[in-house]
Amino acid sequence: MKRRTILLCFLFCGMAVFASEPRKGLDKYWAVRAAKGLMAFIDTMTVMGKDPSYIEVPKRPWQVILRGNVNQSDLKLKSDIDGGSMFVNVDGDLHWEPRIKTAPATYVGIWAGYRGYGLGYSWNVGGDKGSILTFGAMGGSYGINLRVHRFENDEPEVHYTGYFLKEINAPVESATYFSYREKADLASPIKTHTLILDGYYLFNGKHFSYSAAYDQSVIQRRSAGSLMAGAMYYYSHINYTADENADFILMMDNIGHVKQWQASVGVGYAYNLVPCRGLLINAMAMPMLTFINRHKTWRYDSNYRDLALDNDLHNEDTLPMEDWKLKEDPLSVNDTQSNMTFTVDARLSVTYNWDRFFVNAYGQFSNFHYKDGGVKGRLHDWYVNACVGIRF
Repeated sequence: MKRRTILLCFLFCGMAVFASEPRKGLDKYWAVRAAKGLMAFIDTMTVMGKDPSYIEVPKRPWQVILRGNVNQSDLKLKSDIDGGSMFVNVDGDLHWEPRIKTAPATYVGIWAGYRGYGLGYSWNVGGDKGSILTFGAMGGSYGINLRVHRFENDEPEVHYTGYFLKEINAPVESATYFSYREKADLASPIKTHTLILDGYYLFNGKHFSYSAAYDQSVIQRRSAGSLMAGAMYYYSHINYTADENADFILMMDNIGHVKQWQASVGVGYAYNLVPCRGLLINAMAMPMLTFINRHKTWRYDSNYRDLALDNDLHNEDTLPMEDWKLKEDPLSVNDTQSNMTFTVDARLSVTYNWDRFFVNAYGQFSNFHYKDGGVKGRLHDWYVNACVGIRF
């Protein structure tokens, strides 16, 4: 995937050089004519309905951008399990709050495109082991963005609370409250795959440009704002189903992996502030109604679970990690549609433009929630991009 994406980025660059230098006789090829027709269409859509005193369309249509990215994902689950059935000195329920929180990860990458239509790829250089694929298509009053993120984490933070009996079979009144927070060192990493697809429509596309703040395909010359309507689709797949994770799966209420789908629509507002020539500051906030909020969980049995629940049949010393085995078929597969909920899509961007060069930094924060009976979950996802680009 990395090689194919980087190749496509350099292909965009090659198309730019090809398009900028006319070559006699090449128009006879249908691919050349189709490419020129597509670029002419994009040119038309870029300038359509724009007020040039507010929005400038650069003469150089191609862009190559070098990116640096810092991001973090924070998944938190809450569940109650029967602690007394697993631990002889625990009274009642054990409140288990696993938190799969990655350390801030650093990525570098390249993006290439024509007037806001382009493709990018970033690879990890610090933090989680992952990659980010992005696609953007931004016209005068509309835009579509796709972000695919894959990463691994083998040290999730776990917070658990309950009541501890100092002696086995001691009176319940003697139970002492405990609260611990520690990292779980997993032999097999948690593999996470997230996809965010969002689109928007601007009601003041004549004076306000979203592209000026987020892909620099046009330049905002005067301050302006716009009401905007948007939609977002979110998908995540978190999988740690491995024999050596049998203990962690047990404490996760037997859940081995989770898939989640959400679809949201909303109305928000964005504003481009131009305090001086070349400088642009953008802020956007959009409350969104999540009308599709579905998640699917797979629960697994294991011989480690048998050990934990029946000490008469097994002895922990006789079952080392290399002998842990998950049962082939899941205990259950639960597919649930949760109630509608609200989320917020918020972004902030700062850009400075010269004639051919520009620099930009922007951030995005998203949060997602779901509920399945007594199990609750939420995901916070944020990232900050810093880039330097050239137009030609």
